[in-house]
Amino acid sequence: MTARIEHLVTSGTFSLDGGTWDVDNNVWIVGDDTEVVVIDAAHDAEAIAAAVGGRTLRAVVCTHAHNDHIDAAPALAERTGAPVLLHPDDLPLWKQTHPERAPDAELADGQGISVAGIELTVLHTPGHAPGAVCLYAPALTALFSGDTLFRGGPGATGRSYSHFPTIVESIRDRLLTLPGDTVVHTGHGETTTLGAEAPHLQEWIDRGF
Repeated sequence: MTARIEHLVTSGTFSLDGGTWDVDNNVWIVGDDTEVVVIDAAHDAEAIAAAVGGRTLRAVVCTHAHNDHIDAAPALAERTGAPVLLHPDDLPLWKQTHPERAPDAELADGQGISVAGIELTVLHTPGHAPGAVCLYAPALTALFSGDTLFRGGPGATGRSYSHFPTIVESIRDRLLTLPGDTVVHTGHGETTTLGAEAPHLQEWIDRGF
């Protein structure tokens, strides 16, 4: 079977620093007819499990630990037996949402996650959150960017645990060095390509985006 990318949008809330906002999240399912991984189990474990169907779920991969990206992760793991993977630098954020349940394993920069005959490479891209990661799948010409990079600019850095110069460095040094035709599958909103975003890096810096 050929690996492919499937997309699900779930809705809920994002809460941090005393505020709460309604959000729509992209949930990405990567794999084939036999096995998949889920990237960011947001809001609705039942809907995500239904999308996975009878396939083996190899892992629930968290691009970072803001609550809107992880709130359904433990429930999805319990339903499927899949491990929840998170970069350890985001444990303080994780514990705000799931104080009684730790992730099952750590993500590390350069780590490979294999599914359906392809490999997703973990890229540690702090800035939006300390343990933020992106997942690069060259076989699919795809980057799963979480909230590090969107169509039109970097992820937000105005709240706790975030830092604008760090996210700019992550995007410049870890993402924009990849092929320009790489499709960026974001945590919210529409996809883009690295080639479409690269010319605007200096604009973002000048604006303090």
